[in-house]
Amino acid sequence: MTEAAPRAGRREWMGLAILALTATLVSFDVFVLLLALPQLSSDLGASSTEQLWIMDMYGFMVGGFLITMGTLGDRIGRRRLLLVGAAVFGLASLLAAFAPTPEILIAARVLLGISGATLAPSSLALISNMFRDPKQMGVAIGIWAGGFSVGAIVGPIAGGVLLNHFWWGSAFLIGVPVMALLLALGPVLLPEYKAPQAGRLDLPSVALSLAAVLPFVYGLKETARQGLAPLPLLALVAGILVGVLFVRRQKTLRDPLLDLRLFGDTSFSTAVVSMLLYSMLTGTAMLFITQYFQAVEGMTPLASGLGLLPGMAASIAGITVSPILARRIRPAYLIAGGLALVVTGFVLMLGAEPGSGTVWLVVGWTLNGLGGGPLVSLGTNLVVGSAPPEKAGAAGSISQTGNEFGYGLGIAVVGTLGTAVYRHVVAGTLPAGLPASAVDSARESVAGAASAVRTLPEGLAAGLSDAASKAYVTGLHTVVGLTAVLLTGVAVLIAVVLRHVPPLGAPDTEAPVAEPPGETTSEARPDPASAS
Repeated sequence: MTEAAPRAGRREWMGLAILALTATLVSFDVFVLLLALPQLSSDLGASSTEQLWIMDMYGFMVGGFLITMGTLGDRIGRRRLLLVGAAVFGLASLLAAFAPTPEILIAARVLLGISGATLAPSSLALISNMFRDPKQMGVAIGIWAGGFSVGAIVGPIAGGVLLNHFWWGSAFLIGVPVMALLLALGPVLLPEYKAPQAGRLDLPSVALSLAAVLPFVYGLKETARQGLAPLPLLALVAGILVGVLFVRRQKTLRDPLLDLRLFGDTSFSTAVVSMLLYSMLTGTAMLFITQYFQAVEGMTPLASGLGLLPGMAASIAGITVSPILARRIRPAYLIAGGLALVVTGFVLMLGAEPGSGTVWLVVGWTLNGLGGGPLVSLGTNLVVGSAPPEKAGAAGSISQTGNEFGYGLGIAVVGTLGTAVYRHVVAGTLPAGLPASAVDSARESVAGAASAVRTLPEGLAAGLSDAASKAYVTGLHTVVGLTAVLLTGVAVLIAVVLRHVPPLGAPDTEAPVAEPPGETTSEARPDPASAS
Protein backbone atom coordinates (compact mmCIF):
# COMPACT_ATOMS: atom_id res chain seq x y z
CA MET A 1 0.00 0.00 0.00
CA THR A 2 1.43 3.37 -1.08
CA GLU A 3 2.18 5.78 1.74
CA ALA A 4 0.25 9.03 1.50
CA ALA A 5 2.29 12.01 0.33
CA PRO A 6 3.06 14.60 3.03
CA ARG A 7 0.80 17.66 3.02
CA ALA A 8 2.18 21.18 2.73
CA GLY A 9 1.90 23.58 5.65
CA ARG A 10 1.95 27.33 6.21
CA ARG A 11 5.57 27.73 5.13
CA GLU A 12 4.94 26.13 1.75
CA TRP A 13 1.85 28.26 1.05
CA MET A 14 3.73 31.42 2.00
CA GLY A 15 6.52 30.35 -0.34
CA LEU A 16 3.93 29.81 -3.09
CA ALA A 17 2.71 33.39 -2.62
CA ILE A 18 6.22 34.64 -3.40
CA LEU A 19 6.48 32.42 -6.49
CA ALA A 20 3.05 33.51 -7.74
CA LEU A 21 4.03 37.16 -7.26
CA THR A 22 7.08 36.50 -9.43
CA ALA A 23 4.86 35.02 -12.16
CA THR A 24 2.64 38.09 -11.96
CA LEU A 25 5.65 40.35 -12.46
CA VAL A 26 6.78 38.51 -15.61
CA SER A 27 3.37 39.03 -17.23
CA PHE A 28 3.13 42.59 -15.89
CA ASP A 29 6.42 43.55 -17.55
CA VAL A 30 5.20 42.47 -20.98
CA PHE A 31 2.01 44.52 -20.87
CA VAL A 32 3.44 47.60 -19.22
CA LEU A 33 6.19 47.90 -21.84
CA LEU A 34 3.59 48.03 -24.60
CA LEU A 35 2.28 51.21 -23.00
CA ALA A 36 5.69 52.68 -22.20
CA LEU A 37 7.23 52.14 -25.65
CA PRO A 38 6.02 55.37 -27.33
CA GLN A 39 7.20 57.56 -24.42
CA LEU A 40 10.60 55.91 -23.96
CA SER A 41 11.19 55.91 -27.72
CA SER A 42 10.62 59.65 -27.82
CA ASP A 43 12.79 60.38 -24.79
CA LEU A 44 15.68 58.17 -25.92
CA GLY A 45 15.39 58.97 -29.61
CA ALA A 46 15.05 55.28 -30.48
CA SER A 47 14.79 54.44 -34.16
CA SER A 48 12.11 52.07 -35.45
CA THR A 49 14.67 49.25 -35.56
CA GLU A 50 15.81 49.96 -32.00
CA GLN A 51 12.18 49.97 -30.85
CA LEU A 52 11.73 46.49 -32.31
CA TRP A 53 14.83 45.23 -30.50
CA ILE A 54 13.67 46.81 -27.24
CA MET A 55 10.36 44.96 -27.57
CA ASP A 56 11.65 41.64 -28.91
CA MET A 57 14.95 41.10 -27.13
CA TYR A 58 13.29 39.93 -23.90
CA GLY A 59 11.29 37.24 -25.72
CA PHE A 60 14.34 36.14 -27.73
CA MET A 61 16.42 35.61 -24.60
CA VAL A 62 13.66 33.91 -22.61
CA GLY A 63 12.92 31.51 -25.46
CA GLY A 64 16.59 30.80 -26.04
CA PHE A 65 17.57 30.12 -22.43
CA LEU A 66 14.51 28.34 -20.98
CA ILE A 67 15.73 24.81 -21.73
CA THR A 68 19.22 25.55 -20.41
CA MET A 69 17.95 27.20 -17.24
CA GLY A 70 15.43 24.48 -16.48
CA THR A 71 18.08 21.80 -16.65
CA LEU A 72 20.69 23.95 -14.89
CA GLY A 73 18.37 24.36 -11.91
CA ASP A 74 17.98 20.60 -11.64
CA ARG A 75 21.77 20.31 -11.50
CA ILE A 76 22.96 23.19 -9.30
CA GLY A 77 19.87 23.73 -7.17
CA ARG A 78 16.49 25.20 -8.09
CA ARG A 79 16.36 27.73 -5.27
CA ARG A 80 19.92 28.85 -5.91
CA LEU A 81 19.22 29.46 -9.60
CA LEU A 82 15.95 31.22 -8.82
CA LEU A 83 17.65 33.60 -6.38
CA VAL A 84 20.53 34.31 -8.74
CA GLY A 85 18.01 35.01 -11.50
CA ALA A 86 16.01 37.28 -9.19
CA ALA A 87 19.11 39.31 -8.28
CA VAL A 88 20.07 39.78 -11.93
CA PHE A 89 16.47 40.61 -12.85
CA GLY A 90 16.30 43.29 -10.17
CA LEU A 91 19.61 44.87 -11.21
CA ALA A 92 18.63 44.72 -14.89
CA SER A 93 15.33 46.44 -14.03
CA LEU A 94 17.28 49.30 -12.44
CA LEU A 95 19.53 49.51 -15.50
CA ALA A 96 16.50 49.61 -17.80
CA ALA A 97 14.72 52.26 -15.72
CA PHE A 98 17.65 54.68 -15.89
CA ALA A 99 19.00 53.72 -19.34
CA PRO A 100 20.35 56.88 -21.03
CA THR A 101 20.47 55.39 -24.55
CA PRO A 102 18.54 52.83 -26.61
CA GLU A 103 21.63 50.59 -26.72
CA ILE A 104 21.84 50.37 -22.93
CA LEU A 105 18.11 49.69 -22.71
CA ILE A 106 18.47 46.86 -25.23
CA ALA A 107 21.36 45.44 -23.17
CA ALA A 108 19.18 45.64 -20.06
CA ARG A 109 16.42 43.77 -21.91
CA VAL A 110 18.94 41.04 -22.76
CA LEU A 111 19.78 40.63 -19.07
CA LEU A 112 16.08 40.70 -18.16
CA GLY A 113 15.38 37.92 -20.67
CA ILE A 114 18.24 35.67 -19.55
CA SER A 115 17.36 36.10 -15.87
CA GLY A 116 13.63 35.85 -16.64
CA ALA A 117 14.28 32.42 -18.16
CA THR A 118 15.25 31.16 -14.69
CA LEU A 119 12.00 32.18 -13.02
CA ALA A 120 9.26 29.97 -14.51
CA PRO A 121 11.03 26.57 -14.66
CA SER A 122 12.64 27.03 -11.23
CA SER A 123 9.31 28.08 -9.73
CA LEU A 124 7.42 25.15 -11.23
CA ALA A 125 10.10 22.69 -10.12
CA LEU A 126 10.09 24.09 -6.58
CA ILE A 127 6.30 23.80 -6.44
CA SER A 128 6.63 20.10 -7.28
CA ASN A 129 9.00 19.75 -4.30
CA MET A 130 6.92 21.82 -1.87
CA PHE A 131 3.53 20.26 -2.65
CA ARG A 132 3.84 16.47 -2.83
CA ASP A 133 0.15 15.85 -2.16
CA PRO A 134 -1.47 15.67 -5.65
CA LYS A 135 -4.54 17.70 -4.65
CA GLN A 136 -2.46 20.44 -3.08
CA MET A 137 -0.03 20.49 -6.00
CA GLY A 138 -2.93 20.97 -8.42
CA VAL A 139 -4.19 23.97 -6.48
CA ALA A 140 -0.66 25.38 -6.10
CA ILE A 141 0.07 25.20 -9.83
CA GLY A 142 -3.34 26.76 -10.53
CA ILE A 143 -2.52 29.70 -8.25
CA TRP A 144 0.94 30.07 -9.82
CA ALA A 145 -0.47 29.97 -13.37
CA GLY A 146 -3.17 32.44 -12.36
CA GLY A 147 -0.41 34.89 -11.47
CA PHE A 148 0.26 35.40 -15.19
CA SER A 149 -3.37 36.43 -15.76
CA VAL A 150 -3.23 38.78 -12.76
CA GLY A 151 -0.19 40.46 -14.29
CA ALA A 152 -2.03 40.83 -17.59
CA ILE A 153 -4.90 42.56 -15.79
CA VAL A 154 -2.82 44.79 -13.52
CA GLY A 155 -0.23 45.64 -16.19
CA PRO A 156 -2.29 47.97 -18.39
CA ILE A 157 -4.00 49.66 -15.44
CA ALA A 158 -0.94 50.18 -13.25
CA GLY A 159 1.15 51.04 -16.30
CA GLY A 160 -1.30 53.72 -17.33
CA VAL A 161 -1.26 55.24 -13.84
CA LEU A 162 2.54 55.19 -13.63
CA LEU A 163 3.03 56.70 -17.06
CA ASN A 164 0.51 59.45 -16.34
CA HIS A 165 2.40 60.55 -13.21
CA PHE A 166 6.04 59.51 -13.68
CA TRP A 167 8.63 58.97 -16.40
CA TRP A 168 8.73 55.81 -18.50
CA GLY A 169 11.44 54.21 -16.34
CA SER A 170 8.99 53.86 -13.47
CA ALA A 171 7.42 50.94 -15.35
CA PHE A 172 10.63 48.94 -14.93
CA LEU A 173 11.09 49.80 -11.26
CA ILE A 174 8.10 47.67 -10.28
CA GLY A 175 10.31 44.61 -10.58
CA VAL A 176 12.87 45.80 -8.04
CA PRO A 177 10.87 45.46 -4.79
CA VAL A 178 9.35 42.15 -5.95
CA MET A 179 12.78 40.66 -6.55
CA ALA A 180 14.07 42.13 -3.29
CA LEU A 181 11.20 40.38 -1.48
CA LEU A 182 12.05 37.10 -3.20
CA LEU A 183 15.72 37.45 -2.25
CA ALA A 184 14.81 38.21 1.39
CA LEU A 185 12.17 35.51 1.93
CA GLY A 186 13.25 32.87 -0.59
CA PRO A 187 16.03 31.36 1.57
CA VAL A 188 13.58 31.07 4.47
CA LEU A 189 10.42 29.84 2.72
CA LEU A 190 11.68 27.89 -0.29
CA PRO A 191 13.41 24.50 -0.03
CA GLU A 192 16.56 23.71 -1.95
CA TYR A 193 16.60 20.77 -4.30
CA LYS A 194 18.94 19.46 -6.95
CA ALA A 195 18.92 16.16 -8.73
CA PRO A 196 20.90 13.41 -7.00
CA GLN A 197 23.92 12.27 -9.00
CA ALA A 198 23.35 15.04 -11.54
CA GLY A 199 25.78 15.03 -14.42
CA ARG A 200 27.73 17.94 -15.78
CA LEU A 201 26.07 20.55 -17.97
CA ASP A 202 26.93 19.75 -21.59
CA LEU A 203 28.16 23.09 -22.97
CA PRO A 204 28.00 22.03 -26.66
CA SER A 205 24.32 21.21 -26.10
CA VAL A 206 23.77 24.66 -24.58
CA ALA A 207 25.40 26.25 -27.65
CA LEU A 208 23.33 24.11 -30.00
CA SER A 209 20.09 24.91 -28.17
CA LEU A 210 20.75 28.65 -28.41
CA ALA A 211 21.80 28.35 -32.06
CA ALA A 212 18.54 26.52 -32.77
CA VAL A 213 16.06 28.52 -30.70
CA LEU A 214 17.26 32.09 -31.26
CA PRO A 215 17.25 32.04 -35.10
CA PHE A 216 13.94 30.15 -35.08
CA VAL A 217 12.25 32.68 -32.79
CA TYR A 218 13.72 35.54 -34.82
CA GLY A 219 12.46 33.98 -38.04
CA LEU A 220 8.97 33.52 -36.60
CA LYS A 221 8.73 37.10 -35.36
CA GLU A 222 10.06 38.64 -38.58
CA THR A 223 7.86 36.44 -40.78
CA ALA A 224 4.85 37.54 -38.74
CA ARG A 225 5.93 41.17 -39.00
CA GLN A 226 6.89 41.50 -42.68
CA GLY A 227 5.70 38.29 -44.34
CA LEU A 228 7.89 35.89 -46.28
CA ALA A 229 11.35 37.35 -46.78
CA PRO A 230 14.76 35.75 -47.46
CA LEU A 231 16.48 36.51 -44.14
CA PRO A 232 13.68 35.30 -41.81
CA LEU A 233 13.22 32.17 -43.93
CA LEU A 234 16.96 31.50 -43.78
CA ALA A 235 16.85 31.94 -39.99
CA LEU A 236 13.95 29.47 -39.73
CA VAL A 237 15.75 26.87 -41.83
CA ALA A 238 19.00 27.36 -39.88
CA GLY A 239 17.16 26.99 -36.58
CA ILE A 240 15.50 23.76 -37.73
CA LEU A 241 18.75 22.26 -39.01
CA VAL A 242 20.64 23.09 -35.82
CA GLY A 243 17.66 21.76 -33.86
CA VAL A 244 18.07 18.41 -35.62
CA LEU A 245 21.73 18.35 -34.59
CA PHE A 246 20.72 19.23 -31.02
CA VAL A 247 18.22 16.35 -30.86
CA ARG A 248 20.74 13.89 -32.28
CA ARG A 249 23.31 14.90 -29.66
CA GLN A 250 20.80 14.53 -26.82
CA LYS A 251 20.18 10.92 -27.85
CA THR A 252 23.87 10.08 -27.41
CA LEU A 253 24.46 11.72 -24.01
CA ARG A 254 24.22 10.01 -20.64
CA ASP A 255 23.10 13.30 -19.04
CA PRO A 256 21.39 15.24 -21.85
CA LEU A 257 20.44 18.89 -21.62
CA LEU A 258 16.96 17.90 -22.79
CA ASP A 259 15.87 14.38 -21.84
CA LEU A 260 13.83 13.29 -24.85
CA ARG A 261 12.59 10.25 -22.93
CA LEU A 262 10.14 12.57 -21.18
CA PHE A 263 8.15 12.67 -24.41
CA GLY A 264 7.64 8.92 -24.15
CA ASP A 265 5.10 9.63 -21.41
CA THR A 266 1.66 10.03 -23.02
CA SER A 267 0.40 12.49 -20.42
CA PHE A 268 3.50 14.66 -20.77
CA SER A 269 3.62 14.80 -24.57
CA THR A 270 -0.14 15.28 -25.02
CA ALA A 271 -0.23 18.13 -22.49
CA VAL A 272 2.79 19.88 -24.05
CA VAL A 273 1.41 19.68 -27.60
CA SER A 274 -2.08 20.76 -26.51
CA MET A 275 -0.82 23.82 -24.64
CA LEU A 276 1.43 24.76 -27.57
CA LEU A 277 -1.57 24.65 -29.93
CA TYR A 278 -3.72 26.59 -27.49
CA SER A 279 -1.19 29.41 -27.11
CA MET A 280 -0.59 29.36 -30.87
CA LEU A 281 -4.27 29.79 -31.76
CA THR A 282 -5.61 31.98 -28.96
CA GLY A 283 -2.57 34.27 -28.93
CA THR A 284 -3.11 35.03 -32.61
CA ALA A 285 -6.82 35.60 -32.06
CA MET A 286 -6.05 38.06 -29.24
CA LEU A 287 -3.85 40.09 -31.58
CA PHE A 288 -6.62 40.26 -34.21
CA ILE A 289 -9.20 41.20 -31.57
CA THR A 290 -7.13 44.10 -30.22
CA GLN A 291 -6.51 45.35 -33.77
CA TYR A 292 -10.27 45.17 -34.40
CA PHE A 293 -10.87 47.29 -31.32
CA GLN A 294 -8.44 49.96 -32.53
CA ALA A 295 -8.68 49.94 -36.33
CA VAL A 296 -12.36 49.08 -36.80
CA GLU A 297 -13.94 50.48 -33.62
CA GLY A 298 -11.49 53.39 -33.19
CA MET A 299 -10.60 52.58 -29.57
CA THR A 300 -7.37 53.74 -27.92
CA PRO A 301 -4.67 51.14 -27.09
CA LEU A 302 -5.49 51.46 -23.38
CA ALA A 303 -9.22 51.02 -24.02
CA SER A 304 -8.44 48.01 -26.19
CA GLY A 305 -6.45 46.48 -23.36
CA LEU A 306 -9.30 47.10 -20.96
CA GLY A 307 -11.63 45.34 -23.41
CA LEU A 308 -9.66 42.15 -22.81
CA LEU A 309 -9.88 42.39 -19.02
CA PRO A 310 -13.14 40.40 -18.61
CA GLY A 311 -11.44 37.51 -20.40
CA MET A 312 -8.36 37.80 -18.20
CA ALA A 313 -10.52 37.83 -15.06
CA ALA A 314 -12.41 34.77 -16.31
CA SER A 315 -9.07 33.09 -16.96
CA ILE A 316 -8.07 33.54 -13.32
CA ALA A 317 -11.34 31.93 -12.23
CA GLY A 318 -10.92 29.02 -14.63
CA ILE A 319 -7.30 28.40 -13.70
CA THR A 320 -7.80 28.48 -9.93
CA VAL A 321 -11.10 26.52 -9.78
CA SER A 322 -10.08 23.75 -12.18
CA PRO A 323 -7.80 21.86 -9.76
CA ILE A 324 -10.63 21.74 -7.22
CA LEU A 325 -13.12 20.41 -9.79
CA ALA A 326 -10.50 17.91 -10.97
CA ARG A 327 -10.72 16.12 -7.63
CA ARG A 328 -14.08 14.72 -8.79
CA ILE A 329 -13.93 15.01 -12.58
CA ARG A 330 -11.26 13.36 -14.69
CA PRO A 331 -8.86 16.00 -16.03
CA ALA A 332 -9.34 14.83 -19.63
CA TYR A 333 -13.06 15.51 -19.50
CA LEU A 334 -12.65 18.76 -17.59
CA ILE A 335 -10.09 20.07 -20.09
CA ALA A 336 -12.15 18.90 -23.08
CA GLY A 337 -15.28 20.48 -21.63
CA GLY A 338 -13.40 23.73 -21.06
CA LEU A 339 -12.17 23.71 -24.66
CA ALA A 340 -15.76 23.18 -25.82
CA LEU A 341 -16.57 26.43 -24.00
CA VAL A 342 -13.59 28.08 -25.73
CA VAL A 343 -14.87 26.90 -29.12
CA THR A 344 -18.30 28.32 -28.29
CA GLY A 345 -16.66 31.66 -27.56
CA PHE A 346 -14.86 31.71 -30.90
CA VAL A 347 -18.05 30.77 -32.76
CA LEU A 348 -19.75 33.74 -31.08
CA MET A 349 -16.94 35.98 -32.37
CA LEU A 350 -18.12 35.21 -35.91
CA GLY A 351 -21.01 37.57 -35.13
CA ALA A 352 -18.66 40.57 -35.10
CA GLU A 353 -19.23 42.90 -38.06
CA PRO A 354 -18.29 46.53 -38.80
CA GLY A 355 -20.61 48.64 -36.67
CA SER A 356 -21.68 45.76 -34.42
CA GLY A 357 -19.60 47.06 -31.52
CA THR A 358 -17.37 44.97 -29.28
CA VAL A 359 -19.90 42.81 -27.45
CA TRP A 360 -19.39 39.66 -29.58
CA LEU A 361 -15.64 39.76 -29.14
CA VAL A 362 -15.68 40.66 -25.44
CA VAL A 363 -18.16 37.87 -24.60
CA GLY A 364 -16.34 35.39 -26.82
CA TRP A 365 -12.96 36.25 -25.31
CA THR A 366 -14.41 35.92 -21.81
CA LEU A 367 -15.62 32.39 -22.60
CA ASN A 368 -12.14 31.63 -23.94
CA GLY A 369 -10.53 32.76 -20.69
CA LEU A 370 -12.90 30.71 -18.55
CA GLY A 371 -12.78 27.58 -20.70
CA GLY A 372 -9.03 27.67 -21.23
CA GLY A 373 -8.36 27.61 -17.49
CA PRO A 374 -8.46 23.81 -17.11
CA LEU A 375 -5.93 23.28 -19.91
CA VAL A 376 -3.54 25.88 -18.51
CA SER A 377 -3.57 24.69 -14.89
CA LEU A 378 -4.18 20.94 -15.30
CA GLY A 379 -2.01 20.73 -18.41
CA THR A 380 0.90 22.34 -16.59
CA ASN A 381 0.27 19.99 -13.68
CA LEU A 382 0.35 17.01 -16.03
CA VAL A 383 3.68 18.13 -17.50
CA VAL A 384 5.37 18.60 -14.13
CA GLY A 385 3.67 15.64 -12.45
CA SER A 386 4.57 13.25 -15.27
CA ALA A 387 8.29 13.92 -14.84
CA PRO A 388 10.43 12.33 -12.13
CA PRO A 389 11.46 14.75 -9.34
CA GLU A 390 14.99 15.22 -10.66
CA LYS A 391 13.60 16.29 -14.08
CA ALA A 392 10.92 18.72 -12.87
CA GLY A 393 12.91 21.80 -13.86
CA ALA A 394 13.54 20.45 -17.35
CA ALA A 395 9.86 19.55 -17.68
CA GLY A 396 8.80 23.04 -16.61
CA SER A 397 11.16 24.60 -19.13
CA ILE A 398 9.70 22.47 -21.93
CA SER A 399 6.21 23.65 -20.99
CA GLN A 400 7.22 27.30 -21.02
CA THR A 401 9.25 26.94 -24.23
CA GLY A 402 6.19 25.43 -25.89
CA ASN A 403 4.16 28.47 -24.91
CA GLU A 404 6.83 30.83 -26.28
CA PHE A 405 7.01 28.92 -29.57
CA GLY A 406 3.25 28.56 -29.76
CA TYR A 407 2.56 32.28 -29.71
CA GLY A 408 5.28 33.06 -32.26
CA LEU A 409 4.26 30.18 -34.52
CA GLY A 410 0.62 31.23 -34.37
CA ILE A 411 1.37 34.81 -35.42
CA ALA A 412 3.63 33.57 -38.23
CA VAL A 413 1.21 30.93 -39.60
CA VAL A 414 -2.38 31.69 -38.57
CA GLY A 415 -1.74 35.43 -38.38
CA THR A 416 -0.21 35.44 -41.85
CA LEU A 417 -3.28 33.59 -43.18
CA GLY A 418 -5.62 36.17 -41.65
CA THR A 419 -3.52 39.01 -43.06
CA ALA A 420 -3.48 37.39 -46.51
CA VAL A 421 -7.29 37.15 -46.47
CA TYR A 422 -7.52 40.83 -45.52
CA ARG A 423 -5.18 41.90 -48.31
CA HIS A 424 -7.00 39.80 -50.91
CA VAL A 425 -10.42 41.15 -49.96
CA VAL A 426 -9.42 44.79 -49.55
CA ALA A 427 -7.63 44.83 -52.92
CA GLY A 428 -10.93 44.10 -54.67
CA THR A 429 -13.14 46.49 -52.69
CA LEU A 430 -11.16 49.76 -52.50
CA PRO A 431 -13.10 52.75 -53.87
CA ALA A 432 -11.98 54.36 -57.10
CA GLY A 433 -10.05 57.61 -57.02
CA LEU A 434 -7.79 56.85 -54.04
CA PRO A 435 -4.23 58.24 -54.13
CA ALA A 436 -1.58 55.59 -54.76
CA SER A 437 -0.10 56.10 -51.29
CA ALA A 438 -3.50 55.43 -49.66
CA VAL A 439 -3.96 52.29 -51.76
CA ASP A 440 -0.53 50.98 -50.73
CA SER A 441 -1.19 51.72 -47.04
CA ALA A 442 -4.59 50.03 -47.12
CA ARG A 443 -3.23 46.94 -48.86
CA GLU A 444 -0.43 46.67 -46.29
CA SER A 445 -2.61 46.51 -43.16
CA VAL A 446 -5.82 47.71 -41.58
CA ALA A 447 -3.73 50.03 -39.38
CA GLY A 448 -2.27 51.56 -42.54
CA ALA A 449 -5.77 52.03 -43.90
CA ALA A 450 -6.81 53.77 -40.67
CA SER A 451 -3.85 56.15 -41.00
CA ALA A 452 -4.65 56.87 -44.65
CA VAL A 453 -8.28 57.65 -43.81
CA ARG A 454 -7.18 60.68 -41.77
CA THR A 455 -5.54 62.25 -44.85
CA LEU A 456 -8.47 61.89 -47.28
CA PRO A 457 -11.57 63.94 -48.10
CA GLU A 458 -14.73 62.82 -46.36
CA GLY A 459 -16.22 60.80 -49.22
CA LEU A 460 -13.07 58.84 -50.03
CA ALA A 461 -12.27 58.43 -46.34
CA ALA A 462 -15.66 56.82 -45.70
CA GLY A 463 -15.26 54.47 -48.67
CA LEU A 464 -11.76 53.40 -47.64
CA SER A 465 -12.76 52.93 -44.00
CA ASP A 466 -15.75 50.79 -44.98
CA ALA A 467 -13.70 48.62 -47.36
CA ALA A 468 -10.85 48.11 -44.89
CA SER A 469 -13.21 47.31 -42.01
CA LYS A 470 -15.12 44.70 -44.00
CA ALA A 471 -11.90 43.13 -45.28
CA TYR A 472 -10.40 43.01 -41.80
CA VAL A 473 -13.51 41.39 -40.35
CA THR A 474 -13.25 38.73 -43.06
CA GLY A 475 -9.67 38.06 -41.96
CA LEU A 476 -10.77 38.00 -38.31
CA HIS A 477 -13.53 35.51 -39.12
CA THR A 478 -10.96 33.30 -40.86
CA VAL A 479 -8.72 33.31 -37.79
CA VAL A 480 -11.44 32.66 -35.20
CA GLY A 481 -13.16 30.07 -37.41
CA LEU A 482 -9.94 28.14 -37.94
CA THR A 483 -9.21 28.41 -34.21
CA ALA A 484 -12.62 26.94 -33.37
CA VAL A 485 -12.10 23.99 -35.74
CA LEU A 486 -8.58 23.15 -34.57
CA LEU A 487 -9.39 23.49 -30.86
CA THR A 488 -12.31 21.11 -31.37
CA GLY A 489 -9.73 18.59 -32.57
CA VAL A 490 -7.53 19.28 -29.54
CA ALA A 491 -10.51 18.72 -27.22
CA VAL A 492 -11.28 15.35 -28.82
CA LEU A 493 -7.60 14.34 -28.69
CA ILE A 494 -7.38 15.09 -24.95
CA ALA A 495 -10.69 13.38 -24.14
CA VAL A 496 -9.56 10.19 -25.88
CA VAL A 497 -5.82 10.01 -25.15
CA LEU A 498 -5.93 11.14 -21.50
CA ARG A 499 -9.19 9.49 -20.46
CA HIS A 500 -7.27 7.03 -18.24
CA VAL A 501 -5.98 9.84 -15.99
CA PRO A 502 -7.98 9.69 -12.73
CA PRO A 503 -9.25 12.67 -10.71
CA LEU A 504 -6.65 14.44 -8.60
CA GLY A 505 -5.52 12.30 -5.68
CA ALA A 506 -7.28 9.16 -6.88
CA PRO A 507 -5.19 6.05 -7.61
CA ASP A 508 -4.76 5.13 -11.25
CA THR A 509 -6.12 1.60 -11.43
CA GLU A 510 -6.93 1.52 -15.13
CA ALA A 511 -3.84 2.34 -17.14
CA PRO A 512 -0.78 3.41 -15.26
CA VAL A 513 1.63 5.45 -17.32
CA ALA A 514 4.99 3.79 -17.80
CA GLU A 515 8.11 5.56 -16.69
CA PRO A 516 10.58 6.53 -19.35
CA PRO A 517 13.15 3.73 -19.50
CA GLY A 518 16.43 3.88 -17.74
CA GLU A 519 15.55 6.45 -15.06
CA THR A 520 16.34 6.02 -11.42
CA THR A 521 15.91 8.37 -8.53
CA SER A 522 16.61 8.35 -4.85
CA GLU A 523 13.19 9.92 -4.17
CA ALA A 524 9.76 8.38 -4.48
CA ARG A 525 8.22 9.61 -7.69
CA PRO A 526 4.65 10.92 -7.42
CA ASP A 527 2.18 9.10 -9.62
CA PRO A 528 1.92 11.18 -12.81
CA ALA A 529 -1.77 10.54 -13.19
CA SER A 530 -2.71 11.51 -9.68
CA ALA A 531 -0.49 14.57 -9.92
CA SER A 532 -2.40 15.80 -12.91
